[in-house]
This record gives sequence, C-alpha cells and structure tokens, in this order.
Amino acid sequence: MSATGEEKAHGSGSETSFTEQVEIYERPRGWRGLYFHPATQVCLLGLVCFMCPGMFNAVNGLGAGGQVDATSSANANAALYATFAFFAFFSGSVHNVLGPRLCLLLGTWGYSLYIASYLVTNIHPGAGDFVVVAGANLGVCAALVWTAQGSLMMAYPTEAQKGTFIGYFWAIFNLGGVVGSAVAFGLNFNSTANKLGNGTYIGFLILSLTGVVLPLFLADPYKIIRTDGTRVTPIRHPSWKTEFISLFVALKTDPWIVLLFPMFFASNYFYTWQFNDYNGALFNIRTRGLNNFIYWTAQIFGSFFIGHFVLDLRRFRRRVRAFLGWSIVVVFVFAVHLWSYYYQLTYTRTSDPPTAVKMDINDPNYPAHVWLMIFYGLLDSMWQTTAYWLMGAMSNDPAKLAVFTGFYKCFQSAGSAVVWRLDAVQKPYMDIFISTWVLAAAGMICAFPLVYARVKDYTEMDDEAL
Repeated sequence: MSATGEEKAHGSGSETSFTEQVEIYERPRGWRGLYFHPATQVCLLGLVCFMCPGMFNAVNGLGAGGQVDATSSANANAALYATFAFFAFFSGSVHNVLGPRLCLLLGTWGYSLYIASYLVTNIHPGAGDFVVVAGANLGVCAALVWTAQGSLMMAYPTEAQKGTFIGYFWAIFNLGGVVGSAVAFGLNFNSTANKLGNGTYIGFLILSLTGVVLPLFLADPYKIIRTDGTRVTPIRHPSWKTEFISLFVALKTDPWIVLLFPMFFASNYFYTWQFNDYNGALFNIRTRGLNNFIYWTAQIFGSFFIGHFVLDLRRFRRRVRAFLGWSIVVVFVFAVHLWSYYYQLTYTRTSDPPTAVKMDINDPNYPAHVWLMIFYGLLDSMWQTTAYWLMGAMSNDPAKLAVFTGFYKCFQSAGSAVVWRLDAVQKPYMDIFISTWVLAAAGMICAFPLVYARVKDYTEMDDEAL
C-alpha cells in the first residue's frame, strides 16, 4: 500500500530520505483500523495522563498543593524531582527492557498515592512527612510514565504529523488539569478557608485510580502502522547491560542532544514561581482554582497552535518551521517575564504571608493578574511542544526516543528539585523569579545551534537507531 495522495504531495508523510527504500504495509480496516490508528493510541495515551499527571497538575497548580502552608508541598516537590531526575536518566533503558505498557502500569499508581497524602494531611495535620515520602515515591513512578509517554508520542506519527500529534496529546493531558481545577473551583466557591476540602482530594483520588488501569487498553507498539504505511519500529527488549550502555552510545552518536539539556533543565523550573510564588502567594483558594482552570485551558490552545499551525505547517520546509517555532517561544519568554517582573516588584514574602487576606475574583485588580496566568499557560505548552518536536526531528526510533525522553525528564526534574527546595527554605520571591527568567532565556539560546545545525528537512536512516 502506498502513501496517501496528500502525503505524496508534500514529500513523504514520514519525510524519510528519498534515497532510502522504506517498506510499506497495508493498514488494518474497520474497528481494528480505528483502534490501531496512531492518533487513537496517542489519544488513549493522553487519557492516561489526563487521569494521573493531569490530576497532579490540578493539585500542584493551586499552590501549596491546595494547603495554607506551602512548606510540606515545596519539600515534597523537591523530593519528587530529585528522585525523578536520578531515575529518569536510566528510565529510557528500563523502558526498552520492560516495554511502554508495563512502565505505564507501574508508574501511574504513584500519582494516586501522592494525592492521597494531601487527604491524609487534611485529616491529620501533622502528617507533612508523609507528603514528602509520597513525593519521593512519585519521582520514581513519574520517570517510568513520562519516558513511555514521550517514546510513543514521538514514534507513532509520521514526521509531517509530529507537531499535530503532540498537540493532540497535550490537549487531552491538560484537560485533566482543566477538569481538576474546575472541580476545585466549584467545590470551594463558597469556602472562606484558604485550602481544599476533603471532598476535592477524594474526587482527584478516584480519577487518578481510574488512570492506573487505562494502560491495559493500549495496543502493542509493534502492531501500529503509521498513516503513510510505515511500521513503528518494534520496541527492543535487550539485556539491562546493553541498555545502560546505550545511554552513553546515544550521547556519543548524537551529541547534539546535549545542547537541549539547558532547555530541559528550565522546562519545569518556572512552575515554582507560577504556582507557589504567584498563584499561591497572591490569591485565595477559589481564585487559585479559577486561575488554575484558565492556566491549563490556555495550555490546550498554545500546544495545538504551535504544533499544528507552526511546527507542522507544510508550506514550509522542516528547518524553516524549526526556526519559526524557536523564534515564537523566545518572544514569549521575554514578553511574559517582563510582565511578571512588573508584578513581582509589588510584593514579597514579608508583605504577603500565608495568613494574609488574599486577592479574590471580585478584586478590581484581578483581571489584569489573570491574563498573566493565561500567557504563562501558553508559554509552557509551546515550550514543551517545541522541545518534544525537536527531539522527534532527530529520530523516529522508539528506543532512541525513549533515551532522549529520559534525558529530558532527568534534567527537567533536576531543575525542579533545585527550585522547589529554594522555595521551601523561603528564598525571596524575586531571587526565584530572576533565576527562572535567566534559565528560560539561556535554554532557548543554547538550543539555537541545534536548530541551526542538527534539524534537517528529512530524517536520515543513520539517525533512526542508537
């Protein structure tokens, strides 16, 4: 079966070098064709992350995990990202031995335990240490989840579809944060307290437990045939020794990935200031819930915009799209942080302690402040989508992409561990904000040489495997 007419009109749907012969397979028809369709599988993957990481985002995005005192939450996140950083470095190798479905099954339950720890803290106020332990455990679990997710999401689409498929996933995944935030906002609309009630945490817990069983419904990757007729490379199941060696082989054979490490490091660093030091510091609980809802909703639009309308814009060559996407993110980095700097000048930890009266949705200054949350949501989604797209432009091999994703999550989590600990020890808001801005700018500057020299219009066969 040949590629579709539309894909032929734009080069090959997978944009593989024309000099290479690629075997074409016939896609299944009927319900099997629907179930084994790459878009269906990416959407199911998004649903898994809707239920688990999505609920985690809904809780964390409220600031302080929905609590009054941010100390336990900050320490839990520091522990989470410290273990995440360590295990993510090796998670690509673990993934290539266990396979993606088992990694997702083993990893998702950690999100349920983390959410349950906040419920326990509500019932037993002295149980802050349990939240920290649950956070450390989640770091290990999240490394498995996100490595499997990144590998499948970047391997299933043709290269002409990568930005769009990332947009599909990001939209469904962030709907978890949207729904969770809407629940928090609705249940706490009339609350005079500055923290979530037990019912909200129970709702989040039930949803996350649903996500634990969803990986059972995912298809085996080697049965997936892309829309252009090419088959997804089967996930290898070699020895542990071979896979750990492959980490260093990946760095040796594709050293350009190192230029993305600063971008990876900064990619979750800004969450601490956004969630704890802006949303958590300035607003009461119902307003934090509304801000969170708006933030994750903006992410859906931001990811789909840059993925579908910029990075997959077929009228331009892939290298041109790479430069265009990079330029848009750079503009957003400086525009949004200049805006944030203006607000950060107006408050400190001393002027706005946790027990102070917080800004409400009826405050006349609120509309201007919520627009900043919207633009931060757009920036975050475009940043993450661009990072995944750049990795996807370097290879189509799930095993290699799993290693790249492990690097991504390793450095991303290392940055998060550092900044959450800085927040836990009460470093000034301004210090955390400036470090956030500097790292975001540095990450994009360091990525430029890779965009210039490594991203090609077509993926060469030499790039396909480790």
